[in-house]
Amino acid sequence: MSDPDFYPHPVSEIERRDTHISAVFLTGKWVYKLKKPLNLGFLDFRDLDDRQRFCKRELSLNRRLSRDVYHEVIKIYQGEDATFSLEKKGRVIEYAVKMRQLPDAASLRELLKKNKIGPMHMRKLGHTLAAFYRQSERNSRIDHYGQRDVIAFNMEENFQQLEPFVDNILESEKWEFIRQVNRSFFNDHLDLFNRRVQTGRIRDGHGDLRTDHVYFYQGIQIIDCIEFNDRFRYGDAAVDLAFLHMDMEHLGFPELSRNFLNAYVNKADDPELYALIDFYAAYRAIVRLKVTCLRLQEIENSQRRFLKDEIKRYTDQAYQYAIRFSRPTLWILCGLPATGKSSLSHRAAKALSADLFQSDRLRKEIGLPSQPGVAPFGRGRYRPELRHHIYAHQLARAQEKLKKGRSVILDATFAHRKWRADARRLSADLDTNIIFAECVCNSETLRTRLKKRETATGLSDARLQHFPQLLEDFEPIDELNSEIHFTVNTDQPVHSTLMKLLAEGYAGKCVQVGKIL
Repeated sequence: MSDPDFYPHPVSEIERRDTHISAVFLTGKWVYKLKKPLNLGFLDFRDLDDRQRFCKRELSLNRRLSRDVYHEVIKIYQGEDATFSLEKKGRVIEYAVKMRQLPDAASLRELLKKNKIGPMHMRKLGHTLAAFYRQSERNSRIDHYGQRDVIAFNMEENFQQLEPFVDNILESEKWEFIRQVNRSFFNDHLDLFNRRVQTGRIRDGHGDLRTDHVYFYQGIQIIDCIEFNDRFRYGDAAVDLAFLHMDMEHLGFPELSRNFLNAYVNKADDPELYALIDFYAAYRAIVRLKVTCLRLQEIENSQRRFLKDEIKRYTDQAYQYAIRFSRPTLWILCGLPATGKSSLSHRAAKALSADLFQSDRLRKEIGLPSQPGVAPFGRGRYRPELRHHIYAHQLARAQEKLKKGRSVILDATFAHRKWRADARRLSADLDTNIIFAECVCNSETLRTRLKKRETATGLSDARLQHFPQLLEDFEPIDELNSEIHFTVNTDQPVHSTLMKLLAEGYAGKCVQVGKIL
């Protein structure tokens, strides 16, 4: 197959590329991919009939995410004169997948390196993947791979297989931290993992979603999914996405990676992804770390330095993800009354599996004295000393949860700089992330919402008559930098508002963790 005359079509240049399980011959227009007759435990290609079966499987599975790339499974013959041919002469001695050759320069990896990829490309990729997982197969057998015992097994298997490399190759302190916080997160979020199964997020995915398998050529083409072992392909869509996310960050493109994640979350209506992505990205980094450690044992001296550098980078990456998902975040959903904080905070708390404390509800729970009718601004339960009491109580509740490693959402106006400073002080004392998401809307929307409260029951006592004083009382949030403060416009549909909140919050969290490393 290294001879151009072997092929029944013009050949511009022959190039052979090998992986540990395949031999690939590139001819210019067509690619021929053969499976090596190996038994590696997780795959068995020793039998010719099995190689044919897996060639057909590769063809059908990869056609899900590509068009006009996977052409056919071809037979390779051996004639009576012991020569080999693609023409029907003699007996079949091998099978190969015939593919259209895609230009290397069109791969996501190469385009990133040449800075030829932008946010628009990433949005299209996110939408493409959302459509794929929505349509991909799901059944009870596939759901099994989202069960907590399976996830735990895969996680612990990686830890066990890397144990021989600790101290010798891996930094023991970092490794122990990575291992322990992964276990803690998993055990503390069992409800979240169970909910992923219940809501249909476990799918027949790709299994090997990396930048060198994504092409921007005649649309988006995604190739080389795993066909040889279903359990490597079945799982939460977040596991696949985390691989691509981890790979893009490994190459140095975190912002573009967040672009594709944001697009996916919006299109797939999957806000919970932000609660899981760092856990699964750590898992994927650990898998790459394991593969690289194993290669280091087999490789020649000339390449060992490169592999040792890669081991350090994957270790640092897994460590960074571990800090991200183990370090709690104090979310402050602030802004004027009737700007949509409460509606948004409930949805965000569910998506992030965070504890929620609302100032209006706390007023009721701790039994502050009430009075009939609507009190003037600054009187009754909203007089200054009681407002200070509520904020102190709210921060004390948050402190209890943050100390246990739980993220917390506080829903209150935080109208005064002092209250915002108190929240920042709490975050600094406990070494947590902090995000101020300021809810805003136009004045007409706000007036309309306040007017509705006159005929509807609710937790808040703020009314339209208080509007001028509310505006005057609110001290502009101009003391916070953009890393920890952003606005969300609640005039927009609540779904898009929530997605913006989670995307901006995740970006802020990444920046804050990056600064401590």
